[in-house]
Amino acid sequence: MRIEWRTLPTVLTEEELLDKAFGRAKKAADRVDDPNRVFRTRKQLSRMVQTSSDVLCTTLTETVSLWPSLDQSPTFDVAMIEACVGTDKYRHHLSMLQWGAGQIGRISTQNVRKMTRTARIPLMHDARKEAYGRIASVMGRVGPSLAWLGEARETLKRLPHLDAMQPIIVVCGAPNVGKSALIGALSTGTMEVNHYPFTTKQLHVGHFTHRRLSHQMLDTPGLLDRPMEDRNAIEQQAIAALEHVGSVALFLYDASGECGTSTEEQLHLLEEVKTLLPGTPLEVITSKADLLDPLPSAWDEVKDAEAAWREAGSLGQPELPLLRDEDGRITLSALQDVGLDALRMHLVRLCEEKRDTDPMSLPEGWHRSDRV
Repeated sequence: MRIEWRTLPTVLTEEELLDKAFGRAKKAADRVDDPNRVFRTRKQLSRMVQTSSDVLCTTLTETVSLWPSLDQSPTFDVAMIEACVGTDKYRHHLSMLQWGAGQIGRISTQNVRKMTRTARIPLMHDARKEAYGRIASVMGRVGPSLAWLGEARETLKRLPHLDAMQPIIVVCGAPNVGKSALIGALSTGTMEVNHYPFTTKQLHVGHFTHRRLSHQMLDTPGLLDRPMEDRNAIEQQAIAALEHVGSVALFLYDASGECGTSTEEQLHLLEEVKTLLPGTPLEVITSKADLLDPLPSAWDEVKDAEAAWREAGSLGQPELPLLRDEDGRITLSALQDVGLDALRMHLVRLCEEKRDTDPMSLPEGWHRSDRV
């Protein structure tokens, strides 16, 4: 299943955890009632050490279990973690929590055993103080990892929610060619906008539904619209991740040249995208068809066919005629709403062709546990 970063609980700091643990330990000790002073003291101090240990161990181990295992995560999610926060650091800090839980458990066992082996109350207090001191020391080493995970959670929860079991359409192209406008026009409902950890720009995700199947459209500003030599290592990792998640890729081409990038540079970028996404079907789309002079010859035919289909209730999956430019590329006008329905049906068919029909199969890169 996909990683839901937004559902992960807040990671408590070292100080918050110690306050929580020692506070519960004090309350547990107050509930002890024994007429014998030695037995009462032993029970109180033992319960304090055991309760504080239980609270910390449980919290640390639960945190580790709630955070996804990289070995059992989809390839796309692992690549996103690597690009955002680093997989090595991710593993290290989670392992520090696991180490801390083990150390605290051993400290508790050792010092409770000291209390049960003596009838001298001062020695019992010494064992409790020693346990608290050693526990606090361990938490001091775990504290930086708790802080790192708290910051990582804030970063990772801004990633868009993408469901690999549903079709994902990657939209790329030079700046200002109309990627966001296309996604907004094809999407049903409001687009989800997320801060993109790789650049200062934003990531846009739109959805449209056909026959109860949600199709996700992923914009890629700052990634596929720059020369490879200008991209840093993190951006290149993110691009590599897109190869594992896209069902279909759309490359928007602005033949009018009004986007600010020459047609030659756009075609160069297209060749680069083909090499970056070799396993993903790629469709080149000419945007801003209303700016073409002359307008595509099938403009009126496509406009009338789409209007008739909408008036009939937008039912079924018709073979609407595609609007094409003079070079044979599919084109559309998000501004004039011409060619959008035809493109949407075309994308549905492309995604169906790419979709694995085996109900027992998993997306590439997903973990599978083989059981006998």
